[in-house]
Amino acid sequence: MSLFRPDIERIAGYVPGEQPRETGWVKLNTNENPYPPSPKVVAAIEAAAHARLNVYPDPLSTRFRQLAAELFNVEPDWILPANGSDENLTIIMRTFVDPKEQVAYPYPSYILYETLAEIQGASWVRLQLNADWSWNRDACRPLIENSKLVLVPNPNSPSGTRWSDDDILALLPPNGVLVLDEAYGDFCDDPHSGELLQSDAGKRIIITRTLSKSYSLAGIRMGFSVAHPDLTRGMLKVKDSYNCNTLSLAAGVAALEDQQWMKDNAARIRQSRSTLTASLSELGFEVETSQANFVWATHPEGRHQQIFEELKNRKILVRYMRFAGADENEIDGLRITVGTDDELGTFINAMREIV
Repeated sequence: MSLFRPDIERIAGYVPGEQPRETGWVKLNTNENPYPPSPKVVAAIEAAAHARLNVYPDPLSTRFRQLAAELFNVEPDWILPANGSDENLTIIMRTFVDPKEQVAYPYPSYILYETLAEIQGASWVRLQLNADWSWNRDACRPLIENSKLVLVPNPNSPSGTRWSDDDILALLPPNGVLVLDEAYGDFCDDPHSGELLQSDAGKRIIITRTLSKSYSLAGIRMGFSVAHPDLTRGMLKVKDSYNCNTLSLAAGVAALEDQQWMKDNAARIRQSRSTLTASLSELGFEVETSQANFVWATHPEGRHQQIFEELKNRKILVRYMRFAGADENEIDGLRITVGTDDELGTFINAMREIV
């Protein structure tokens, strides 16, 4: 007899990217920022560590909400801070989706959405993307109509595709909520600033953001959602009482206060992304146009898993990813994080030898 809930017994669970503990790796597999956070973040963490750690943190993360609200030109009651944007997604799932209700998301994209739905006892459907990562609206429409929640990463992973506002609004479920997972929004050539929240449909749209990527705080775990106060009030009932700890809040506030540091690093990454795309194209790879801090590369000869393993033997990690296709053929390729120019030089030199 199993002691687990049937929903938990059934699922495999989400497997995150590899995180080697030893040094010496060129790590281009989990979309971390290769540059350090603002020095103001480090100073803020040190100050908080010598302050009142015996006292619970602000349960509403008041200062953080004020700063995040300014970025989106909304009031603080639109903001819900969380332990990384993955916690925001968990809160959203628990708030809006009952067991047996349906969740939809584009495929290929972030498989965690399936895991979160399964934990909730909900079903999920895949909105199969076209080969060029565009939407098949006619095929998607009936699936969206029956969904309580539609989750869309924009820019998408693994492709780096950024879809237009018209594409996004077409995905709004008639009796549900649309979630825009903008983990990579700051790396766009024209960064997002929550315009869709001000549309007629804005009262049923939630944006999630993370500080893991553009703010170089993957080790801190800090994110937030932006949604109309009517939605945010419901989600506040679901979050843990003190879901963001004192050190994370100190780091998050300092990071948001130093916007120029983040923007400078994001600009460096966009420049390196262009160089990486050109170098891979010269080696015969097809590289999708990316608006994120990674690129999706495929080679006409395939061998993607072999290339991944040969890179790993050289202590270079990228992400080998494989998805089921609409026609039952597999889609696979390499998702490569944009690292420093030195890291990318090492990677490209190794690829020249391997390919």
